[in-house]
Amino acid sequence: MTEAILLVGGQGSRLRPLTSHIPKPLLPVAGVPFLAHQLARAAAAGVTRVIFATSYLAELFEPHFGDGARFGLRLEYETEAEPLGTGGAIRNAARRLRCGPDEPVLVFNGDILSGLDIAALREGHRASGAAVTLHLTRVPDPRAFGLVPTDANGRVLAFLEKPESPEQIVTDQINAGCYVFTRSVIDRIAAGRVVSVERETFPGLLASGVPVRGVVDDTYWLDLGTPAALVKGSADLVRGIVSSPALPGPVGDALVLPGARVHPGAALGGGTVVGEGAEIADGSVVEGSVVLPGARIAAGARVRRSVIGRY
Repeated sequence: MTEAILLVGGQGSRLRPLTSHIPKPLLPVAGVPFLAHQLARAAAAGVTRVIFATSYLAELFEPHFGDGARFGLRLEYETEAEPLGTGGAIRNAARRLRCGPDEPVLVFNGDILSGLDIAALREGHRASGAAVTLHLTRVPDPRAFGLVPTDANGRVLAFLEKPESPEQIVTDQINAGCYVFTRSVIDRIAAGRVVSVERETFPGLLASGVPVRGVVDDTYWLDLGTPAALVKGSADLVRGIVSSPALPGPVGDALVLPGARVHPGAALGGGTVVGEGAEIADGSVVEGSVVLPGARIAAGARVRRSVIGRY
């Protein structure tokens, strides 16, 4: 049995007003709620139980996903009475874990789309003897991120704050938001208070001499925290640039969901998604966009890289 904790408590403030009434991980991405892609990939990697660490609009998750049977998973839900940060959320959800102290526990952020081989990350962690294994990715401009340098063997050397000068950019590696914890490490996180794994837990492990491992994966990585990123991630899934077992149709230039109406004189491309009941009128051109259920694109309209519809 492999267990995972899915961090879905964020408010998605950069995505407002889309997230005013729906949590960011439930926004439609390539025709389904984004978490459907994460759950399908987790199941394909051998995960059997997932605990949702919820906070913002927590009551909306279970109606969408239920007990997880349709994904081949067992889903449970643990809600924070008040936001506890990444570490606090992990510790709060850990009360539902069933595995022993030496077993691996996967932890995912609910807003990251990646092509990471989850099973390989887990098995590499088992073999390494590390307390925590982090998924790292390289970015062309690391100034907006905390940096995670490693040695030649993948051992993490430090967790650095966002660089303020070129001299402080010692690596292009950043924390990509997926971890494998040894269960006993989670149990040592302080319970019932705000804890940041990035600023407290991980640096604390390094300071005490505990091995923390970083695995660089350059296949695909995108933080879906902005409207532009949400649209790009959706289009990349539709076009097959990154794969998902949850994609509700074939890979191609566009995904038209059941009940949508697209006039033969309309043009769709760039990974556009047309939601259920939406209508695309004659002569309109929709490129790389998300057309929400029930939305209507008028005749002759030109839409590029946008989210269209009521929210």
